[in-house]
Amino acid sequence: MERRRALAGLLCAGAAGLAGFAPSSPAAAAPASARTARATAAAGPRPPASLLGDEIRRLPTSRKVLALTFNAAWDVDGIDTVLAELRRRKLPATFFPTGEFAEARPAAVRSIADAGHGLGNHSYSHPYFDDLSTAERAEEVRAADEAIRTAAGTEPLPFFRFPYSSTTPDAIADVNDLGYAAIEFSTDTNGYLGPQGGMTVDKAVERAVTAFTPGAIIQMHVGSNGAGVVLDAEALPLIVDAAVADGYEVIDLREFLVAAPGTR
Repeated sequence: MERRRALAGLLCAGAAGLAGFAPSSPAAAAPASARTARATAAAGPRPPASLLGDEIRRLPTSRKVLALTFNAAWDVDGIDTVLAELRRRKLPATFFPTGEFAEARPAAVRSIADAGHGLGNHSYSHPYFDDLSTAERAEEVRAADEAIRTAAGTEPLPFFRFPYSSTTPDAIADVNDLGYAAIEFSTDTNGYLGPQGGMTVDKAVERAVTAFTPGAIIQMHVGSNGAGVVLDAEALPLIVDAAVADGYEVIDLREFLVAAPGTR
């Protein structure tokens, strides 16, 4: 509870909590002084108090808006299709790559950033966070931040999405203490299961549409995990059509951030 009461102080501290990496971190190759300087310089917009203290499965708004999000942990299948559709519609999305993905597929991460979309943090190696200690959780988050930052050439967002959506109060407090809001989702389309998992485009669209509500966060995935089929890439235009027909606006998660202390 004391950590939760200290969240207001965290906001004032900005991104300084990201400084330094454990020696065993997969991202520990850069000199400590360089990592600390880079992390301390991360003074961009921060999560407001309304996004801290719990997992966020619906954005704090009564407006008919929703957010599109994509996890990236496998291969690059579907990324070009998704980016092209978002570009055609002039729509924003937030992508949550793992650190391992960012290291293995830096060009894909850079293409997402170059298209103007936000990049959140989905951990470095996609473990169950309830199995980790506080120090191990911090290492996963920080190593992913470093990998995404290097691949994208831009500042990652202070949004963390738990692998497997496996959240606990202690783990949420830990990522909050690192300066991240725990952004989960209102629904997962389950498109990542693919045809081999019994999913179809229509089923993925239905799961998204039935979850439409003010502030809904729709989770999809890019990559096919070797199967070559990305149902969410095919479902995306149908989901957007349904949202527009129902009077919803697709918004950028960055709208919910606030300026860091001392900035305008």
